[in-house]
Amino acid sequence: MKQLKQYLSYAFGAFGHDAFYSALSTYFMIFVTSQLFDSTHSGLGEKMIGIVTTMIVVIRIAEITLDPFIGGIIDNTETRYGKFKPWLFVGAAVSSIALILIFTNLGGLTTKSPYLYLILFGIIFVILDVFYSIKDISFWSMLPALTIDSDKRAKFGTISRFGSTLGAQGVVIAVVPLVTFFSHIFSGTSGETETRAGWLGFAIVIALVSFLGAMATIWGTKETKNLIRESAEKIRLRDVFKVLGKNDQLMWLALSYFLFAFGYTITNSLLIYYFRYVLGRQSDYYLVGVITAILGMVSVALFPVMVKWVKRKTIYTGGIIFMLCGYVLFLTAGHHLIPVLVAVSLYFFPYPMIFLAALMTITDSVEYGQLKNGNRNESVTLAVRPLLDKLAGAFSNGIVGIAAVLAGMTGNALPSDISSHGLFTFKLFIFFGPMILIAIAALLYFFKIRLTEEKHAQIVKQLEHKLSAK
Repeated sequence: MKQLKQYLSYAFGAFGHDAFYSALSTYFMIFVTSQLFDSTHSGLGEKMIGIVTTMIVVIRIAEITLDPFIGGIIDNTETRYGKFKPWLFVGAAVSSIALILIFTNLGGLTTKSPYLYLILFGIIFVILDVFYSIKDISFWSMLPALTIDSDKRAKFGTISRFGSTLGAQGVVIAVVPLVTFFSHIFSGTSGETETRAGWLGFAIVIALVSFLGAMATIWGTKETKNLIRESAEKIRLRDVFKVLGKNDQLMWLALSYFLFAFGYTITNSLLIYYFRYVLGRQSDYYLVGVITAILGMVSVALFPVMVKWVKRKTIYTGGIIFMLCGYVLFLTAGHHLIPVLVAVSLYFFPYPMIFLAALMTITDSVEYGQLKNGNRNESVTLAVRPLLDKLAGAFSNGIVGIAAVLAGMTGNALPSDISSHGLFTFKLFIFFGPMILIAIAALLYFFKIRLTEEKHAQIVKQLEHKLSAK
């Protein structure tokens, strides 16, 4: 019963965490390109969209350099509540408030004083990104502290992925209905009309879900104590990059996973534009969330079975081949809804299993690095995966802004306004580029990753023998 409580608490934390990430990485740019700026001044609006997009990319890339140091600080933390929970609380509280603020025009400053808006937006976004990183790293780096057993880690990873899948895909289902509902309530609109106030209501809901999820994890989980963890030495902050660089398996996995996450996030972020401007069926976009939520739960449930039969390497590389088949169907689906939804299914189904295979490999690299380098660095090592997701999200935010402007998918544009050249440009961004990225990711994992489940079990035995002999 106690173990079940931990599983559920961690899963609810993952639910809120991925709902937040989805709102920030995917739907904030839709708010920026469609609602944030006054559409009556299209020239100024496009200029401001370009500036905000550039600021987001620059801020997120610059902040990413802090992530290993944040991991180092968390690794060196000692409190009565453990090393992770205080940081999780602070990160969740501040990032939730900041999320609400960026889904506003800051009291009309976008039209009254655009440059002041840009300054204040930059400050708020920096605060959001730093504290989101604190929450992100402290949450996911708890995983190796909850257990050192690979099977139990797989269970924690699986149940957390249940939560994160429901959180991310729940936002896909809810975003249009929520924005429309709050637009009706706050702005008195009707039909499918969206307003800034509607998007603000959406942001408030996501912020609350994220904070409550973090609190569930704080209340319901507990770090384990064992010889391997307690023998860990504190890391000096100036050595964090040296520690990461010496872990060759972590570095190869990082490169592969970044390319995969970048390609996936681009397509995922542009998919609502596909429904709005290509299919002309924005009201049907919720079907993507319904389908992917169901398939996500099936995919996550299959992972423990699959990993016992075919192992992580096959899941990671085979899953990407499955996704490529989805892309091919996308390219032939035209304007027909059913083939598009089938393509979404093929494209999304293996994603949770690929994520879990990467997460388990990164988690096992904690012990790999400990044996190889003599230091155990849980938060520094686990900071790599959130860092890569944020880097992918930062670049994809830039890609979304560029794609929307070049394809003419901004403001109140209609599907009939999109030219054939604009449609071709859009397909280059949403389909062809991501296909190349994830194919390279599969090749890197297949040829460079040697840290298998069997190898990790051997490493744990070697560490236990080595440390017990001291």
